[in-house]
Amino acid sequence: MQSPPFTQALLQEMNLLLRFSDSSLDGLKIHHTAQSEIIEAARRLYEKGLTTRVDGGYLTELGREAHDVADLLTGLLTPADDQNQG
Repeated sequence: MQSPPFTQALLQEMNLLLRFSDSSLDGLKIHHTAQSEIIEAARRLYEKGLTTRVDGGYLTELGREAHDVADLLTGLLTPADDQNQG
């Protein structure tokens, strides 16, 4: 059975995960004035146990694993030309 494609909601969650630092000492604060899509992505990450707070906070252990996988996937899917420009 084929997995469903990445939905817009999942892409928003992965993009938000990638905003977290590689350091477990750095967290995020999603302000109430942020775009509603970002606020909702933060809520979903919290509900999935990936962050410590509904408005960001810190990554949990599972969240750090998800961050690392999202970072790896981004690196694998980014064309070499784009990687050299960054």
